[in-house]
Amino acid sequence: MRGEKMREIVTACEMKALDRNTIETAGIPSLVLMERAALKTAEELRKRLKNGSRERILVVCGSGNNGGDGLAIARLLHLAGIETCFYLAGKEERMTEETKCQLKAARYYGVLQEHNLRTDEYTTIVDAIFGVGLARPVEGSYARLIRELNEADAFKVAVDIPSGVNADTGFEMGTAFRADLTVTFAFRKRGLCFYPGRMLGGEIITADIGIYPEPKQKLQVHYLGKEDLSLMPPRLPYGNKGTFGKVLLVVGSPEMCGAAYLSAAAAFKCSAGMVKIQTVEENRISLQTLLPEAMVSCEFNEEQNRQMLNWCDVLVIGPGLGVSGRSRERAQWFLSHAAECGRPVILDADGLNLLSVHDEWKKYLGENVILTPHIGEMSRLNKTMISDIQDALMETAYEYAKETGTVCVLKDACTVTAGPSGETYLNLSGNAGLATAGSGDVLSGVLAGVLCMYLSAEKKIPPVQLAALGVFVHGLAGDRAAEVCGKRGMTARDIIRFLPEILRIKDDMDDGKM
Repeated sequence: MRGEKMREIVTACEMKALDRNTIETAGIPSLVLMERAALKTAEELRKRLKNGSRERILVVCGSGNNGGDGLAIARLLHLAGIETCFYLAGKEERMTEETKCQLKAARYYGVLQEHNLRTDEYTTIVDAIFGVGLARPVEGSYARLIRELNEADAFKVAVDIPSGVNADTGFEMGTAFRADLTVTFAFRKRGLCFYPGRMLGGEIITADIGIYPEPKQKLQVHYLGKEDLSLMPPRLPYGNKGTFGKVLLVVGSPEMCGAAYLSAAAAFKCSAGMVKIQTVEENRISLQTLLPEAMVSCEFNEEQNRQMLNWCDVLVIGPGLGVSGRSRERAQWFLSHAAECGRPVILDADGLNLLSVHDEWKKYLGENVILTPHIGEMSRLNKTMISDIQDALMETAYEYAKETGTVCVLKDACTVTAGPSGETYLNLSGNAGLATAGSGDVLSGVLAGVLCMYLSAEKKIPPVQLAALGVFVHGLAGDRAAEVCGKRGMTARDIIRFLPEILRIKDDMDDGKM
């Protein structure tokens, strides 16, 4: 298993500080780190070479330390017997001291320098023009060069980050290199999580080159990998359906039972032991037919409500609920009384829409609540333009989590899960096929199932991490659905269908099969 450090995410500023601390405080010379970066990149590149003796590699180098990495890569490949040339995109007189050293070493070992660039002569092109510190749009001769590299029919590799990608936002800064493979160093950069940077990076490998935080320093932004499914507690062999959690869903409205079904079915498939659906009478027969495993209650009165609240371990409020007066009463009763007893709540869909028009409901929110807005719902919640949220996903999720004391799951192509203390997770599972009706309803059920897993677990983990784990599992099920059904044709029910297959990975871990 990789170290926890490898699942942390940094900004360009944080990366520079970590790099500087390693050099100045830990005493590891910059050239040593550069050599390690080059070794890791050359190693990953060589794994993917397919042309044998016909392989020709071009490394395009800037004048900064990213260019120094590139020159070291060119030297290592050349000394390994692979035909490799370097091209200087920057001026020698502007090179950093480290890059000058690498240029001297490359020339000493006879690495050929390309002066008249002809990209069609190369099978692989390595981009080492700009690193994470790029702060302005790529223009002029650099833009023309990157466009020429992009047009080449060659395998393309980016060193640390594709040139022209903003390391913090993932935005394309004028023109950006389009990589098939990116080898990034020490930590994944935020710009390689958000789109389009994540797409422009191609396959992204995070290489350990010996840069670590200070002993007591804790980075706040993380991502999960499949190995983190081990966080799930084992399923007790002596448990019963009550042991594995009881989920109450306050969902559905007249002629709107689909969302209720999807959320409830997902909770079952994500290991909840029992599920009860509180809905309207019009939905009873449909839901009992679609999901006979679930109990359905269509009563709404003080006595029945208290019985249901006392019965459940986790509530889901919102999918298909509607925003009528009747829906408002149902949502407010359960949200307010859950706040009194600290019952975990996932507030989704119309539950969020109702919250957005009843600001006084914020008094019911707190550490027991997970909010799951998509960008449109988030816009209504915080009265902000959608475009402003898209430009600041992490900041928006964190600010709302901090304001309300909740966990905020801001759903997008890269979903952000933020807690009120600032701990944040960026989700790297999932695909474009998840952008389908009902996918969010499935997520609410998955989150409920994950919360149920931990009811009797010896080791407790923070709510923000539980929510991030649920988002990750949902995305993995979507990835499997895309493999089988295709991204264009998969539906929310396909995501549910593959949840057991994802959870089986944990079962295999427990059984020693992985």
